[in-house]
Amino acid sequence: MAYSGGVDSHVLLHLCANINHLKDKITAVYVNHGLQVEADLWGTHCEQISEGLGVRFLSLTVDAHAAPEESPEEAARNARYASLKPLLADGDLLLLAQHSEDQLETVLLQLFRGSGLKGLSGMPERLAFGQGFLIRPLLDISKASIIEYAKNHALQWIEDPSNQHTHFDRNFLRNDIIPLLMQRWPSLGKTVSRSAKHCANAQSLITSLADDLLSAVINHSDNTLCLSRLQGYSLLQQQLIIRQWFQCLGLKMPSQDFAQRILVQVVAARDDADPTLSTQDYCIRRYRNTLYCLKPTQNRLGGNLIWPSGDSLLYIADDVSYEVVESSGGIPRDLWQNSRITVRFRSGGETICVPGRSGHHSLKKLYQEAGIPPWERAGIPLIYLDGKLAAVGEHWISAEFYSETQEPCFRVIRHKINPKGNDDAPDVD
Repeated sequence: MAYSGGVDSHVLLHLCANINHLKDKITAVYVNHGLQVEADLWGTHCEQISEGLGVRFLSLTVDAHAAPEESPEEAARNARYASLKPLLADGDLLLLAQHSEDQLETVLLQLFRGSGLKGLSGMPERLAFGQGFLIRPLLDISKASIIEYAKNHALQWIEDPSNQHTHFDRNFLRNDIIPLLMQRWPSLGKTVSRSAKHCANAQSLITSLADDLLSAVINHSDNTLCLSRLQGYSLLQQQLIIRQWFQCLGLKMPSQDFAQRILVQVVAARDDADPTLSTQDYCIRRYRNTLYCLKPTQNRLGGNLIWPSGDSLLYIADDVSYEVVESSGGIPRDLWQNSRITVRFRSGGETICVPGRSGHHSLKKLYQEAGIPPWERAGIPLIYLDGKLAAVGEHWISAEFYSETQEPCFRVIRHKINPKGNDDAPDVD
């Protein structure tokens, strides 16, 4: 259970600790963001309360300082979730103490930001989180009810002074705006929560439709999109597919403007054009009939490399390696093991004689025939045995070195490491 020491999490902890069959299963987890001078004292308070309730306690320290273009609230939330997620084993639950006014604040903030249905759905009561689930059991409970419970049970809680700083949007809503709104509409928390559930239901239906549309367009081998199939749908459906594609890739949802630019500037570009849309995190490109979402830089190693004798793996970049494996056809193992193996990258003009074809062929022509996008070609390693070009990545082996006899052979295969995104992280807090 996430336990900050505030009244909301204290009430939730107190409620759970008084359920006999739950008490010995609870761990109260305090996350020290390091942003307040009192943070260590708050951690001590939380430990004492947990001991008094007879539940286990754990304190975590995180770096919650904001990165460029990241709000302080977002930085703290991301750091908090990143520290909590590894704690959950299969079937574990992480309990959070957000209540109906927190939901109201979230929906209003999303509305003011121009969010769509997903944002206006607010915080879900339950979602997958790490190996377990995140649960918000107080989401339909009012703040007034929480305060009343705390006073009736003489609970002692922490008041974070930063909650009064109205330069934070959420605090401005909480302290200045929502009290006025609730004077006029006392049941606002319940009605907005109901609207959020309507939006969540609609979003669930749209997500199911988007999954079906995306499955008809996506190339599952590399998570690219087939342009001809994509363009067979209406513009509205194309926008839906693009957004679901980003969800599949574990990326933040593109703005409506950026999604529109993808469709107009990249998807609808001339067949011979090479348009690119870039952000700090990725770039969108097309080649022939395929739409790609790529890292903006590939971090390729330059110069000549030595493939050390006896090593089966060679790392070409942070996320790409090549491995030599046994094969029924390829470079004879003895030849590979007794040669000096060097790796170079294309400089232009290289040719190779491919088995089953006469004459030498330029790598440029072979790349075009194979449909390899231009931006990938510079990163394909050219493997030389004793100074002679023997293989072009995993694509071709020179006829001079290729064998299909009974002797053991080697071939080269490529491995790409795909870092996991925040696809299962909560969207809102």
